[in-house]
Amino acid sequence: MNKKEIEELIKFVSKSGVSEVSLETDTVKITIKNAAPRVIEQVLTAAPMMQMPVQAAPALAPVAAAPAPAAAAPAASNDESKYITVKSPMIGTFYRASSPDKPNFVNVGDEIKAGQVVCIIEAMKLFNEIESEISGRIVKVLVDNSSPVEYDQPLFLVDPS
Repeated sequence: MNKKEIEELIKFVSKSGVSEVSLETDTVKITIKNAAPRVIEQVLTAAPMMQMPVQAAPALAPVAAAPAPAAAAPAASNDESKYITVKSPMIGTFYRASSPDKPNFVNVGDEIKAGQVVCIIEAMKLFNEIESEISGRIVKVLVDNSSPVEYDQPLFLVDPS
């Protein structure tokens, strides 16, 4: 394997969205790891497709339950329209602290800054620190600790003022 082939393999790995590729021949052993956050998100967003068959069987119950929360949402959004929502960038399990014996990253009333870790989402045995993209004050925590979350699910309400 020559230098050009290795470079092409590296480019392929970075564009494909995989986090690691190992290649072994009689003369060469190569492992390429891509730790970019973008790649982790792409890998994790593919997971809902694997879960769809599991959720497809009880589809009648969520469909019947969906209209009630949808009707309640507009009334809540009128009061909360001045707040910004911090949403989950991936699916996984939501944790408010790094371990059970540690304090929560943020609590209601805490001032946060852009880039500050607000929670952890565990996905496929990887613990991903979720950082706030905005500064402000935490008004409400919308998810219970150790609960499963979906992609783009609201996690926190933040008052940006």
